[in-house]
Amino acid sequence: MSDPKSVTWLRPEYKGREDELINLAAGAALVGVTRSTVSNWAKRHATFPEIVLLTGIGDRRVKYIPRDEFLAFAHAQMNKGRTPARRPAARRPTTLLRSDEIAYSERQITRLTELEARQAKALARTREALRKHRERLRQARQALAAEIAAVHHLEQTEDASGVDSARPGGGNIPE
Repeated sequence: MSDPKSVTWLRPEYKGREDELINLAAGAALVGVTRSTVSNWAKRHATFPEIVLLTGIGDRRVKYIPRDEFLAFAHAQMNKGRTPARRPAARRPTTLLRSDEIAYSERQITRLTELEARQAKALARTREALRKHRERLRQARQALAAEIAAVHHLEQTEDASGVDSARPGGGNIPE
C-alpha cells in the first residue's frame, strides 16, 4: 500500500485508520459466507458499505470497506426473514392435458393438410410449366437443326453448281 500509483482512496476520511478496514474476501471469511455472496451483496444492495480503498493495479485490485459497516450489513442480511418459497401452481388434470393435446394435433393436421393441397397445386403448375418449356426447347432445337441442315444443303448445292453465295446476284454475273 506504499506505492501511491497502486493505492486509491475513495473515502479519504479513513486515511490513517486502515486498521478499521477489511477487504471483501476477509469479510466473507469473517462472517462465514463465500466471496461470491459478498460480491452479490455489493452488486444487488444499495445499502452495501461503500468502498473506501482500492489497492493494486488492473484486475488484481483489492477492495476495502469499513469492518463495522460490513459486519452490520452482513448481520442484517443473514438475519432477515426469508420469504417462503412460492407454492407451485396446481397441476392440471391429465384428461385436460390430453384433450388440449388432441385439439392441438387436430388443428395441426388441418393446417398441414391445407398446406399439402396448396403445395400439390403449385407442384402441378410447376410440372405443367416444365413440360411446356421442355416442348418449346425440343421444337426450338428441331427448328435450329432444320436451319443448319438447310444451310448445309444450300452450301452443297452451290458448290456443285459453282455459284458463289457470298457475291451479290449469286455470282453468275461476269466481271
